[in-house]
Amino acid sequence: MNKRKLQALINLLDDPNLFVFETVEKELLKENHDIIPALEEKWESSFDERCQERIETLIQDLQFKQTKKLIGDWLKTKEHNLLEGVLLIDRFQYPDLNQLKINHKIGSIKNSIWIELNNSFTILEKTTILNYFLFNVHGFSINFQNIHSPQNCFLNQVLETKKGNPLSISILYIIISRLLGLPTQFIDFPRNPLIAIVDPELARQVHGDIRNSNVLFYINPSNKGAITSRKEIEYHLNKNNYTPLEEYTEPKDDFHLIQSHLGFLMKAYQSVGFSEKEEKIKSLYNLFN
Repeated sequence: MNKRKLQALINLLDDPNLFVFETVEKELLKENHDIIPALEEKWESSFDERCQERIETLIQDLQFKQTKKLIGDWLKTKEHNLLEGVLLIDRFQYPDLNQLKINHKIGSIKNSIWIELNNSFTILEKTTILNYFLFNVHGFSINFQNIHSPQNCFLNQVLETKKGNPLSISILYIIISRLLGLPTQFIDFPRNPLIAIVDPELARQVHGDIRNSNVLFYINPSNKGAITSRKEIEYHLNKNNYTPLEEYTEPKDDFHLIQSHLGFLMKAYQSVGFSEKEEKIKSLYNLFN
């Protein structure tokens, strides 16, 4: 759309005739997020509250349209980069997210742990050091007081407040651990997500079939990275009649992890009664099916 036509349509956003507005809105929503600066300029110059509300809704819809497109593009990639996928979900609530700032914070945490590691250490020793620094030195923990808050789902907020829910803390753990060279994968354990340290050779098969992988041990991020064995995990599953065992003990790929993350966010919005946001997240979730 050329600038003259775009400006003409934007100037009609304060038209009191509902039919005119709906026609203009339909045309503007055909465009992408590039028209947002022009809408913001109109908002700043307008003294009509109704017009400003219309513009705010339009901007939100265009931002969501862009987020949905980017997630669709992410799904088409082969690597399904975990950090990129998580930050795309952050964009839903924080469209102006400063990704460089996020990368800097993550890099700073990683470096503070990396300097304590030694190539002669075993994977178990490295994991123990990671747990100590992430949960004791940096102070990340589960926000048990307000565990269902949607804010607990967003990585930028987890990094800012050092509080999250079991899944967002697990995601942060996986991102940091992989930067440190630890072969970690997501375990879709009931209620409390777990993380598996897997055989380094099989960990390279990120996009292949990672079932029947050699899980060395499991980590519980909800309990400061407590380490446990497959035997203990299977005992708990059998005791609570969870079957098949493989569904809850074998690693999932990052595609599944991001889908679970969206599902968790959808339930969080549902718990606080934000039905409109819940429906939007549901539409993102459905992209994975």
